[in-house]
Amino acid sequence: MKNILHIISSPRTNGSASRTLGNAIEEKLQEAYPEHSITTLDLLKTPFPHLGEEQVDAWFIPTENRTSEQNEAVKRSDDAIAQLMASDVIVISVPIYNFGIPSALKAYIDHIARGGMTFQYSENGFEGLVKNKKAYIAVASGSVFSEGDYQSYDFVVPYLKSVLGFIGVTDVSVFRAEGLGLPHLQETALEKGIESIVIA
Repeated sequence: MKNILHIISSPRTNGSASRTLGNAIEEKLQEAYPEHSITTLDLLKTPFPHLGEEQVDAWFIPTENRTSEQNEAVKRSDDAIAQLMASDVIVISVPIYNFGIPSALKAYIDHIARGGMTFQYSENGFEGLVKNKKAYIAVASGSVFSEGDYQSYDFVVPYLKSVLGFIGVTDVSVFRAEGLGLPHLQETALEKGIESIVIA
């Protein structure tokens, strides 16, 4: 049994290329793993709040010493981490917005990247605690960022690989639907992205 977690970050529902590409990855995973369960975390429908003082302070208080309000403040983060830990495969569908990720995805990452929970520090540096996972990133963009003049403007894939690696997820595959805003590429960009998907 493979537990698949699909994190969707596009603020669009209709016409979202990243959703379509991520769903295509999900379909291929279902074919590859007949015995599976899928959990969809749609950050448009269930957004995470941007971190505030109450949440951050509560993280550093031992559970037995927290007030009921502090426990409530950390519950969403705790639940998200438990959901992540229970998954075997992670799919992240993400558009490139202004060279970066949507703020909804950043808010989610801020809730699951927690010292002592998903990573820890030691005398040898940091250690990711989210282990034995496979991640697939479905990226949609109006321009071409995988190569050429705008490659250095892609702060999405390097950032997500770094964050995932930091928490212990180092087996990451990336598939792109790019050039969606370019007249000579837009008609086939999504199709080519879907055709490039390989489940490994």
